[in-house]
Amino acid sequence: MPMVSKYKNQQVETIMQELQMVLVKHQCPVDLSLLALGNLTTHILQSQVAPNQAAALAKSFAAALTDSVKPASH
Repeated sequence: MPMVSKYKNQQVETIMQELQMVLVKHQCPVDLSLLALGNLTTHILQSQVAPNQAAALAKSFAAALTDSVKPASH
């Protein structure tokens, strides 16, 4: 079952495009891009999520990320 988001696709797409433009501007290779985005994710979890919920949210985020890159089953 697909997950329903409370955010509009256009809002998400716009933010993704802006983040991508920053990475391109700085000519970030894949490893640096992932490092920067990972550090930003950690910062968001540590600064905007209650400490007793951060680990569970990080685990859920990691699972969703892993699922998003799995090859499609036929």
